[in-house]
Amino acid sequence: MNEHPLRKQIEEIVKLNDTEFDFVLEHFQKKSFKKHQIVLHEGDYAHFEFFVVKGLMRVSRLDFDGKEHILQFGMENWWITDAEAFHHKTKSTLIVDCLEDTETLSLTLENKEKLSSELPKMRDFFLKKTTNGYIALQKRILCFLSSNANDRYHNLITLYPGLIQRVPKAMIASYLGVTRETLSRLSKTEA
Repeated sequence: MNEHPLRKQIEEIVKLNDTEFDFVLEHFQKKSFKKHQIVLHEGDYAHFEFFVVKGLMRVSRLDFDGKEHILQFGMENWWITDAEAFHHKTKSTLIVDCLEDTETLSLTLENKEKLSSELPKMRDFFLKKTTNGYIALQKRILCFLSSNANDRYHNLITLYPGLIQRVPKAMIASYLGVTRETLSRLSKTEA
C-alpha cells in the first residue's frame, strides 16, 4: 500500500500514529484545479495554504509594466500560497495559478492553528517547514545577488528536478531573471 504523500512528508520530521494522521487529514480539504486556473488573485484574501498532491502551481506577480516575476513553483509535495496574506489575513499582492491540472490538500489558517495547538507534533512540523522555507528564500535571494545566470540555472535544476520539461522556457527565464536568449544558451551548455 502506498503511503499518503502528506503523511510521508510529515513523517520526515515527526512520527504520527494512524489516529493522529487521521486527525490531521480531517483538517484539510481536497481541492482540484484545472490548468490555467487562478486559485488566488491579487487583491483577494488567501484563505488556504496548498499542499500539492499532483500537478504544478506557481506564485507570481506582475509589475507596473506588465512583466511577470515568478517567485515560486509548487510541484508535488510542495506547499504554496501567498504566505504574508495567508498568515496576516490581508489581501494578496501575488497570484497563485495552476500550470497543470492540480490536486491539492488545502489548509485554512484556523485549521493550521488548531492542529498546532491540539497536536504539538504538528506545531513542530509546521515550524520546521517554515524555517526550511525561510532558509530556501535566503539562499534564493543570495543566489540572485551574488551568482551569475549559469549558477542560478543549475540551482533551479537542483531545486526543481524535472521542471524544465514541464513549463515553457519563458517562465523559467522569468524565475531566473534572465532573457529567453540567455536561457537558451544556458540550456545548450547542459545538452
